[in-house]
Amino acid sequence: MTVISSLDSLVQVVADVPGDRVLVAIAGAPGAGKSTVAGELAAALPSAALLPMDGFHLPQARLVELGRRDRMGAPDTFDVGGFLDVLRRVRAGEAVDAPGFDRVAEESEPGALPIPSDARVVVVEGNYLLLDSDGWEQAAPLFDATFFVEVDHDIRIARLIERHVRFGKTPDAATAWALGPDETNARLIEATAQRADHVIRR
Repeated sequence: MTVISSLDSLVQVVADVPGDRVLVAIAGAPGAGKSTVAGELAAALPSAALLPMDGFHLPQARLVELGRRDRMGAPDTFDVGGFLDVLRRVRAGEAVDAPGFDRVAEESEPGALPIPSDARVVVVEGNYLLLDSDGWEQAAPLFDATFFVEVDHDIRIARLIERHVRFGKTPDAATAWALGPDETNARLIEATAQRADHVIRR
């Protein structure tokens, strides 16, 4: 496992992966900065598209129905089958309109993110890309290169609280969520780091 500490190094590693369609996984705990890293990587490559996992959150009404709303973000609060279906189509070189995610409404936005068929690199980012259970284990074999983003714990928590406040939570509610459901998920996610080909530390 190699350690990457700069965007230039990351771009070079991905650019050197052979193939007409390259799928790259950027995994990490909530607040680690994987969305930022993935966005910077996609922007720095000449032919790349971005596919965030967040668009596959189950609808709020379905989470309430299942009794899972109070732990939204856990592995079983996503449409794993839908995510895998899109991932396989992207792997096959198809053009796909993937769902986005509205952080204010906390709902998916169907078809918000077009993945063109001529994108050589598709950067996929999300929490559970390297998880080996609950159906998520079917994702890892579809990637050509996998990366795990690591960051100092206190920095990650501070980022999470700030983000939750920015999207509508009170400071107290933001802190409770960051130290509660987010932290429970983070411990599970951080255990998957060993399955990555590379670690990103910035």
